Amino acid sequence: MTNQEFITKEKKADLEQELKNLETVRRKEILDALEYAKSLGDLSENAEYHQARDEQARLEDRVQTIKSILQNATIVKQHHSDIVEVGTTVIVKKKGAKTEQEFQLVGSEEVDMAAGKISHNSPLGEALLGKKKGEKASFETPVGVTEYTIVKIK
Repeated sequence: MTNQEFITKEKKADLEQELKNLETVRRKEILDALEYAKSLGDLSENAEYHQARDEQARLEDRVQTIKSILQNATIVKQHHSDIVEVGTTVIVKKKGAKTEQEFQLVGSEEVDMAAGKISHNSPLGEALLGKKKGEKASFETPVGVTEYTIVKIK
């Protein structure tokens, strides 16, 4: 499993917008909620205060996560290649299945199974990385080894 994170230009823009919103609008809302809760008195038994503090902690954690991703991630674009890599779309056929499946390998921030986007860090993603058309990719699952054949890379 690689620690390298990958994001598309579109995801980078989304994260930058989310960060801006968190640091300006959302932070102010939470600070206002904290001020209101403090005005209610006795902080030790003040549920509104504790809830606002929890929200503030979650917000700051997300801000740090986004900053880290933006600072360290490699920007990739969807592209064609002869080998499976982050940014490529691959059509595979599971051993014993009648139909093919299409997946795009993306960074973990962009995973969307409904849209066919799988992480390069997922068991299937890791098994597919570096493979060529016609090669087999297999990985261990709780029910045994699962094997896919690469039908096409686009």
